[in-house]
Amino acid sequence: MIFRTPPARRPALRRVRTTPAPRPLRHRLDPARVEEIPLRAPDGVRLGLTRIHTGDTGRPAVLLLHGHTASADMFLLPETRNLVDSLLDDGYEPWLLDWRGSCRLPYNETGQRYTYDDVALYDIPAAVSHIRAATEDRPLFVVAHCIGSLALSLSMTAGLVPGLAGVVSQGVFLTPKLAGRTSLRMSVAGELLKTRIDHIPVDFRKVGLWSRYTPLFALASRGATCPDPTCQILHNSAWGTGASLFVHENLSAATHDRLAELLGPAPLWILPHLRRIELARSVVRWHETDRRYAALPPNALDAAGRVDAPVLLLSGSENGLWLDSQRLCHDVLAHRQPHLDVRYTEIPGYGHLDTFLGRGAALDVFGHILEFLGERR
Repeated sequence: MIFRTPPARRPALRRVRTTPAPRPLRHRLDPARVEEIPLRAPDGVRLGLTRIHTGDTGRPAVLLLHGHTASADMFLLPETRNLVDSLLDDGYEPWLLDWRGSCRLPYNETGQRYTYDDVALYDIPAAVSHIRAATEDRPLFVVAHCIGSLALSLSMTAGLVPGLAGVVSQGVFLTPKLAGRTSLRMSVAGELLKTRIDHIPVDFRKVGLWSRYTPLFALASRGATCPDPTCQILHNSAWGTGASLFVHENLSAATHDRLAELLGPAPLWILPHLRRIELARSVVRWHETDRRYAALPPNALDAAGRVDAPVLLLSGSENGLWLDSQRLCHDVLAHRQPHLDVRYTEIPGYGHLDTFLGRGAALDVFGHILEFLGERR
């Protein structure tokens, strides 16, 4: 008798939520002022777009773009003075986009896969187009964080969002740079884990002790000074990469306790595009032969001459994820595209996420953003 061993099967994707409707935002604003707009990208993906009404039709608009696995919640923290508060008080109308990498949306966990090409080609231009239709000839600024900023750079160099009044890029823009150990771990872990898991969670309470994710949380806890597993896998390990996402003492206790809500699981299937970007030290297009993405430049840095808006490159001095990517970007652009209006500002004592989530960010960070916008409104 011949015994046949059935082929190994990849684990089924863990389906947490199947509805594409975003989960509710947490904020302390008057609910009547917060308009949730059901926006769809041109490829049919449901996104989240939120408008904060001010009653003043003459205010410049500011589009806020979160990082991957974060959401618009990062700009609306009710426990502290947040960026939306600062923009409202300074005379702007905030708009918040939850692009397809938002943890308010289900795509990272339900398996509707995408690359950053999709964000640059579909999500950001769709939001900009909708805002411009609603605000007509008012100036439109963009404040973008992390991967939201990286994708925006690809949209801008493709000429898909022309005429922005100004852009604030936090963490990374055209020249991504990771630490060597982070890049190595990302490559090795991606290859070793891709047949076993499809994402790396951040909330240990949801996965439990006896799960396939336990070794990852155990590894993240090594040398950690905080007992919270979610903090360990973000602050001490950045989803297992060995990087750090924030300076721990910059977070308030309330924000620290919300980390599992503010940041979602990191999908492993996005790693090939991220690795290609990091190895190139530039934002490069993933789809090389698919004609649907032909509008995007193969290499955004080579097309940086198409950037037609003033840019403020912002970074914390202790950025444990992207290191000095923004300083590098400023130096490269000053050499290769000296005609561009690009400046670099470093925030002492801040890391990556705490530039927006930090309890003192309104005093230490937001002033730089408001000054830059005010010079160009």
